[in-house]
Amino acid sequence: MIAHFDDFCLCVYVLVDDMYKELEGQLRRPGPEPECSDSELIAICLIGECVGWDVETELLNHMQAHRDKFPILPEQSRFNRRRCNLMGVINEMRRMMLARTELYRDVHCVIDSLPIPVVQFHLAPQARAKWSDWGADYGPVPSKKMMIFGFKLHMLITMGGLIIDFELAPANERDLAVGRELLAEHDNRIVIGDKAYVSAPAAEELWQYNRIRLLTKKRKNQKKQIPAHLSRLYDSVRQIIETVTSQLNAQFSIETNHAHTLRGLCARLYTKLTAHTLCIYINRLLGVPDYLQIKQLAFPN
Repeated sequence: MIAHFDDFCLCVYVLVDDMYKELEGQLRRPGPEPECSDSELIAICLIGECVGWDVETELLNHMQAHRDKFPILPEQSRFNRRRCNLMGVINEMRRMMLARTELYRDVHCVIDSLPIPVVQFHLAPQARAKWSDWGADYGPVPSKKMMIFGFKLHMLITMGGLIIDFELAPANERDLAVGRELLAEHDNRIVIGDKAYVSAPAAEELWQYNRIRLLTKKRKNQKKQIPAHLSRLYDSVRQIIETVTSQLNAQFSIETNHAHTLRGLCARLYTKLTAHTLCIYINRLLGVPDYLQIKQLAFPN
C-alpha cells in the first residue's frame, strides 16, 4: 500500500529502474554515465506529471525537498535535453506496462481525439510561421465549439480507461482519416466512435483486413438509425472518453503546452501518457486506493 509521497517516489523509481534494465541492452549512451541516472531522471519526470508539476522549474524546485531520494538534480536546460533524448525510452516503458496490464486485453475500445493547441488562439498568427513547419494548423473542435491552432491527439482507449495507442496529427485533419490509420495498426477489436467516424467503406475495410468492428452512431440525416437501446449504450460509452479526457486535463494538463518545439511537445506528451498508464498500473498491482488522488500524497491535508 502506498500511503505517503515518499512511498510513491520509491515505487516509481523501482518500477522505472527495473524496466530500464530490461531495455538497457537496446540503448546506446555516448560518454560517461551522468550523476543523475536515466532511471532517476525518468522517475522524476513521471512523478512530476502524476502530481501535477508539469513545468520544469516547478518540478525541480519541489524535488529539492526530496534530495534523500534523488540527491543529484540536473539544471533545467540539461533536464529538458535529457528528457527529449529519453522520450523513446519513456514511451517504450509505457508499452511494457500496457503489455503487463489485463485491461490491455479488453477487445472493446473507444476512439476519440482531444485538442492539443500549441499556443493560445490569439497568438497563433505570430507562432504560425514556426509551428507550421512542424505540421501545426488551424482546426475545429466541435465538442467545444471552438477553433485551435496546433494538433489533435487521437486515442484508442479500453473500456477500463487505459490508453492503448495514440497518434498526434495536425488539427485540420479529419478524425476519420487519422482514426483509420490508428486502427490499422491493431486487430480483433470492437471499437466505438462518435459521428466523426461514420463511414461504411472505412468500417468494411477495417473489418476485412484487421477484423476490427467499427461501431458508430448514425447522423440525423441518415435513413437507417440504430435502436434506442443501442443509442443509450453509445451515450454511456461516451462517459469513458469524458472521464479519461478529464483525467488528462485536470491531473496532467495535457492541453496546456509549455514546449517551444515539436520535439519538446512530443517528449511532454510521451511523459504524460506514460504517467497516466503508470497510475493505472500501480493502482492495479499495488493497491493505491485511487490513482487520481496521487496529488494528495504530495499535499496531504
